[in-house]
Amino acid sequence: MTKLAIIGPGLLGGSLALAARRTGQFTVHLWARRAEALSELCGLNIGDHVSNDLEEVCTGADLAVLCVPVGAMPSLLEQAARFLPAGAIVTDVGSVKAGVVRDLSAITGDTLHFVGSHPMAGSEQTGVHAARATLFDGSVCIVTPVQHSAPGAVLAIRTFWEKMGCSVRMLSPEEHDQTVALVSHLPHLVAAALVEVVSSQNSRALDFAGPGFRDTTRVAGGSPEMWTEILTVNREPLQKSAEAMIEKLREFITLLGGDHPDRPSRMNDFLTQAKVHRDRLRTPRIQS
Repeated sequence: MTKLAIIGPGLLGGSLALAARRTGQFTVHLWARRAEALSELCGLNIGDHVSNDLEEVCTGADLAVLCVPVGAMPSLLEQAARFLPAGAIVTDVGSVKAGVVRDLSAITGDTLHFVGSHPMAGSEQTGVHAARATLFDGSVCIVTPVQHSAPGAVLAIRTFWEKMGCSVRMLSPEEHDQTVALVSHLPHLVAAALVEVVSSQNSRALDFAGPGFRDTTRVAGGSPEMWTEILTVNREPLQKSAEAMIEKLREFITLLGGDHPDRPSRMNDFLTQAKVHRDRLRTPRIQS
């Protein structure tokens, strides 16, 4: 049976532990720094073994997954690398990849194998209490190998995420960051901006918000600390995405103003095209 070390007990780490145990192919060892988190993990019976001792969790592990904020990954991996056996594979669940892959690959060197990954799954809820075994079912996981990545390690990470319920796609770290800036980071920024626009223009309007507004702004309910880090680290691709969004809004503002006899048809074309693209979105196999 494969020993899986999960470093970080939040929503993703907890869900990963539950998904891995569901397969029956892993013994799951979780690391958490805080005593309260350890107590919660034990109470929820999420892992086979939980500890705040990295040596206990990492010794003999075949695979280690970093499920902590990207800024905390290098120091934790430096500590964990002392206990992981030679040839062990390390991956992560970070939302930004270029810097993470560069920094963590330098730490693992030739002794360990690091392959970056990012499951496109989550929730505005945080903490292990929100964890569920089905979180990754039907999700896309982006795996980000680089030129020096060992083919066997890349295959192992791909297989691992498929066992967790994901459909795996391969991108370079740079392509990953550009892609998620558009489909993940920009939507969070837009949702937050929409809430702030309404609040500043007429805060009482929020009392009348219906399901459409709540659905559109759901992600703005995520952890401000976590998203501050993500948006800051991926700021250059995000800036390009935000500028494209502003340009699209300016086009629509221009259409709304002035005397445009073809305004209804152009507006209909805009909305129709958006609907066509939206309707093409892949529907997850399992809703949870």
